[in-house]
Amino acid sequence: MHPDKDIAKDIHDINQIPIITNILNVICQSTGMGFSAVARVTDNKWVTCSLRDDISFGLKPGDELELKTTICDEIRDHQNPVVIDYVDEDPEFKNHHTPLQYGFQSYISIPIIRKDGRFFGTLCAIDPKPRNLNSSETLQMFKLFSDLISFHLNSIEQLDYTQLLLEKERELNRLTEETSKKFTDILENK
Repeated sequence: MHPDKDIAKDIHDINQIPIITNILNVICQSTGMGFSAVARVTDNKWVTCSLRDDISFGLKPGDELELKTTICDEIRDHQNPVVIDYVDEDPEFKNHHTPLQYGFQSYISIPIIRKDGRFFGTLCAIDPKPRNLNSSETLQMFKLFSDLISFHLNSIEQLDYTQLLLEKERELNRLTEETSKKFTDILENK
């Protein structure tokens, strides 16, 4: 499959998960964050799959950010969560190019890992104000949501594979019937 078709399918698959909107709403309501999203992150793309945007960040599903401008790119490499309560007071991130470029003060992002170990992307949230995010409860909530997303993506993938097998079986049955009919016609003509 072409990479852009893969991304389009990933966006479609995320939006087929009925709980995605609720997950993003719960994240914003429980953390006070104004933006939450599921992002597809590859080795060359960051693409919005689904989001809640109460701060007018300006993205919609399918929109891209330049990969190197995101912390999610770093998360793709190390596959660990990143939590920042207050960028201006964080020694590691106060001069980081991403918060400077996008103007946020609080950030949390958790990797979404498919059940077979492949990295899918991130479940992330940002806000222009500092927030108290670095707690075990918040981290556990994000990890649970990430696992739920991974579970649903796996189910969709299995369903797609089953449907493909069923289509191939139907085609094989159709070809078998056509061959059988031709063979019967040949025998009847003799």
